[in-house]
Amino acid sequence: MDPFPSLPSLGPSAPRFLGLDVGGTKIAAGVVDTDGHIVERVPAVPCPAADQDAMLKAAVLLIEALRSRHPDVAGVGVGVAGLVDWPDGRVRTAPNSAFRDAPLRRLLRDATGLPTVVDNDANTACWAEYRLGHSASYMAFVTVGTGVGGGLVLDDRLFRGGTGIGTEIGHMIVDPHGTERCGCGTIGCLEPLASGPALARYATLAAAGRPTGHLAAGRRRVTGEDVTAAAQAGDPAARAQLARIGHWLGIGIATLVNLFDVELIVLGGGVAGAGEPLLTPVRESFEEYVTARAHRDLPDIRLTRCGPEAGWVGAALLARDGLCVPGPQARRTAVT
Repeated sequence: MDPFPSLPSLGPSAPRFLGLDVGGTKIAAGVVDTDGHIVERVPAVPCPAADQDAMLKAAVLLIEALRSRHPDVAGVGVGVAGLVDWPDGRVRTAPNSAFRDAPLRRLLRDATGLPTVVDNDANTACWAEYRLGHSASYMAFVTVGTGVGGGLVLDDRLFRGGTGIGTEIGHMIVDPHGTERCGCGTIGCLEPLASGPALARYATLAAAGRPTGHLAAGRRRVTGEDVTAAAQAGDPAARAQLARIGHWLGIGIATLVNLFDVELIVLGGGVAGAGEPLLTPVRESFEEYVTARAHRDLPDIRLTRCGPEAGWVGAALLARDGLCVPGPQARRTAVT
């Protein structure tokens, strides 16, 4: 089944839209048509994260290569990890790359001559889930991988805050009296308690006292992938570590629901690949901490439908929607 189903046609012509997902070590990219179908996806290319100029050059070369095969490309959308001003597309800072106060939208537009939009990568992935994966006017997307990020759709629009750097879900404070310091410098953030590295850390400590089993002592350092595989094989110690992650995620999701009353929560990212061994404790924790549980309809918590391609596909659709949606009365529009 095509994970990216057809969207209503937005006009008589059929331009295509190019999307990039710029991470710390690689760039994923592809092209979609106006109906939201993937026309081409390319293998991720290495990205020299320590050099801003080299990162920009890699992105431009990738755009030009795709454009040479798809001359009808009408616009470019880019999702990038970091704090991104909207709609200017200036990357204030990025945790795993050299982008610092980089006017990325202008630089790419000037280099390619194409209309360009640049947004946070979790926002672009959220937009793909909303546009192609799920139907909810109020939804939250939470991605759990190397970090914890996410996006919000409120009243059919991406919510970005006053300047575009809102919805930093991984940096909501859930344990201010804890001991784990986040990469941002703060103690108490959700990210160091519920990310892939947190899962690996918990499991490594658990393995130190286990002579046998999937998470046995004496093994190499345990990874999040090891824990997921062991949990899916039924290992109780691995499931306990996923439950620990799920506890913190449930608290964070409860906070989102308490604040924004969303109808749906979608979980994505590598850790979410664990499936039910993660979803069950997330739901249990969420129901424990959400306000007025007995007096409200609880939102569903589901796994991603769009998967790892959501970042670049959502970026392409942001470019598509910004150029093609016929005015502010359209029900679903990315223009804010």
